[in-house]
Amino acid sequence: MNLTNCTKATEFVFVGLPKVLGLEGLMYAGIFFLYLLCLMGNGLIIVMVILDCHLQKPMYIFLSNLSCIDIGHTTTFIPKLLFNYLCAKNSICFNCCITQMFFYFFFGVTEYFIITLISVDRYLAICHPLRYATIMTSGVCLKLAIASWFAGFFSILYQTIMIPNLPYCTSNVINHFYCDVGPVLKIAGGDIQIIELFGFLVMVVVVMSSMISTLISYLFIIFTILRMPSTIRQQRAFSTCASHLIVVCMLYGSVFFVYLRPTVKNSSYSKMKTVSLMNTIVVPMLNPFIYTIRNNEVKEAVWKALRKKSLAFPKV
Repeated sequence: MNLTNCTKATEFVFVGLPKVLGLEGLMYAGIFFLYLLCLMGNGLIIVMVILDCHLQKPMYIFLSNLSCIDIGHTTTFIPKLLFNYLCAKNSICFNCCITQMFFYFFFGVTEYFIITLISVDRYLAICHPLRYATIMTSGVCLKLAIASWFAGFFSILYQTIMIPNLPYCTSNVINHFYCDVGPVLKIAGGDIQIIELFGFLVMVVVVMSSMISTLISYLFIIFTILRMPSTIRQQRAFSTCASHLIVVCMLYGSVFFVYLRPTVKNSSYSKMKTVSLMNTIVVPMLNPFIYTIRNNEVKEAVWKALRKKSLAFPKV
């Protein structure tokens, strides 16, 4: 291929979601509904942590960071997806695609660092309760959260800088419903092996280190819980950790299926769109409900806020 005569791509066209005859409108309405639930659920956690001083603890600070990530993660592509459907088009400008790709992976990679911090926080709270307050101080918690955001930013910076400089001569059609690295590299020209290798190594290091740290934390937690003399305390401890494990299983399961592959040229992304939907829409929507549905502190904070509001606006 003669890359010297290649005209720089100005826009990409999405293949979009899998076609379901007669049900496209219902499918997009469902995505919009899930997006609203994601915004409301995660937004509620952020607001409650800010307003209620009793929730300004390491666990809830990490959860509020996770909620910010989930809102940002879904907002990078769902509004564009819905806008394209309403306007009966499926395109995105070149720079918009690169920006979408950057923020999508920035939030996605940062999420694994925050998930790891939550598991370590639970390990310290359950296995070392007497030392927990001195180890996980508010200053340490804030530094760890900031470090996670910076680590997520620098982890994907190289790919984001290199991908826009690749030639896109043969096709501008992306076999996906958002700008994912794999489908974009699949239509790119030039030498993409270094970019592929670097991206694969980053995903392996980030995902595997996060998963191993989380598993080790929960192994220690389970051993500690089993040694507790009280059955009630065991049930409470298991209840606290079970929600996190559900999220971890869904998150790691989907990312292993979609992203942990060394090359993209021979990958069929049509088969992975359903898994991508779960990873990008369902998991962020479920996170606030899974983490808080059995959490009495959050429930009490919400009811307290509602009571204050009702007292501030008495019925006429």
